[in-house]
Amino acid sequence: MTRPNIFVTGSSRGIGAAIVARLSDRAALIGHGTSAAADRLAADLAEAGAAPKLWAAALERLGGRIDILVNNAGVFESAPLDGEDAEWLAAWERTLRINLTAAAELSRLAVRHFIAHGGGRIVNIASRAAYRGDSPAHWHYAAAKGGMVAMTKTIARGYAAEGVLAFAICPGFTMTGMADDYLASRGGDRLLQDIPLGRVADPAEVAEVVRFCCFDAPPSMTGAVLDINGASYVR
Repeated sequence: MTRPNIFVTGSSRGIGAAIVARLSDRAALIGHGTSAAADRLAADLAEAGAAPKLWAAALERLGGRIDILVNNAGVFESAPLDGEDAEWLAAWERTLRINLTAAAELSRLAVRHFIAHGGGRIVNIASRAAYRGDSPAHWHYAAAKGGMVAMTKTIARGYAAEGVLAFAICPGFTMTGMADDYLASRGGDRLLQDIPLGRVADPAEVAEVVRFCCFDAPPSMTGAVLDINGASYVR
């Protein structure tokens, strides 16, 4: 693929915007966010049925062919243990719908499309939380990201022979709007003491790992999970 077609979800800011900036010179690319732009489709992935419609729109914008899917869209919202039952459950359902179910819907459509067109790649942006867990108010976030890692491995094992490759990337804290709020709520600089590198990751660093998975990772790496967390969690 000299110039593949790439679809990136959650591309309006943070890691997603950095991914678009890093990949756009080597690919025809369409992004996604809650609002539309020249290079971005709008969809609310919390809504049932939004993901298939988004895939169809991206496929149309890219001329009927997608070679690489990057599932980056996600939310990081709290669900306190002592919250109202209905609110706690609603937070779980919203987080799993956006962070995992929508990614699964898009991945399913991508796998079917790739099989019909000779192969393709899926790059899922998971989280350190998939392995380490997260705060007491973020069980749902950790569970969703753990599911994304398991889904990635299952896709890799199931469809490698048909040219479908899948990778997961697990950032720790990354300097985005979501991380800024979390750092402030959890003690700011004190939290950095848990990161041997002494700082959180820059979105551009995560985007560089995405670039590698999209273009340079050899096929035998399919199913790999790559950590980028400043050694705050090692496996």
